[in-house]
Amino acid sequence: MLPLRDQLPSRRTPYVTYAIIALNVLVYLWQKARPAADQMALVVEHGVVPARFLADPLPQLPTVLSSMFMHSPSTLWHLGGNMLFLWIFGDNVEDALGPRRFVGFYLVGGLVAALAQVFVGPSSVVPMVGASGAIAAVLAAYGSLYPWAPVTVLNPIMPLWLFGLITFQLPAWFVILEFFVMNLFNGVLSIGASGGGVAFFAHLGGFLAGLVLVRLLFKPERRDALRWKGLRGPPTRHALRRRPRRVDPRVIDDPWLGPRR
Repeated sequence: MLPLRDQLPSRRTPYVTYAIIALNVLVYLWQKARPAADQMALVVEHGVVPARFLADPLPQLPTVLSSMFMHSPSTLWHLGGNMLFLWIFGDNVEDALGPRRFVGFYLVGGLVAALAQVFVGPSSVVPMVGASGAIAAVLAAYGSLYPWAPVTVLNPIMPLWLFGLITFQLPAWFVILEFFVMNLFNGVLSIGASGGGVAFFAHLGGFLAGLVLVRLLFKPERRDALRWKGLRGPPTRHALRRRPRRVDPRVIDDPWLGPRR
């Protein structure tokens, strides 16, 4: 299923998300502006090549960063699909984490994604490029923070378009879980396969990194809770103090802690 938009407006302009999208597009245009013979050479030079990375990790570390902003020059779908997902889900995750924490979240998610693919295929000489590992971390964070947010998806059953059923809405957790399950299924099938293709384990690694990182970086509103005052009888209303609870104020239920009370 292809998501088209979500229904959760952000409370502030997501400048970091816009900047990441713009940088990816500019790098793609720079790639396409080069002669055809040089376009794949750039991918090989600036992408993560697992065998090359493990042979000499320190000099290859910059490729982890550069690969996150490069895409296959042979098709626009690689860039377009990634940027669509980032456009839909990135603004709300940036809104929840804040711009500075979101930058760190995005980059660390991409780093873990690259290392996951290197770990699964250490002898591969196929360069890996694309923002999808970091975007998988964004999807995991969105699904964790806003599991019931409605997401508009394109109806995959095209004959139903004749009856006006071109799009419909699903909860975010379903759309994002489907992304994870499909990558897990295809990733298992790809084990031992040679040649290029989709870096499924980069997606899975980024996704798992996102689940962990969002719990570490998300700073929610503080909520009232009783404070222990010692063995002096039951607390009064004046004993209330504020302590953090990991839930966004726009979310009715916290998927980790249960319903708000």
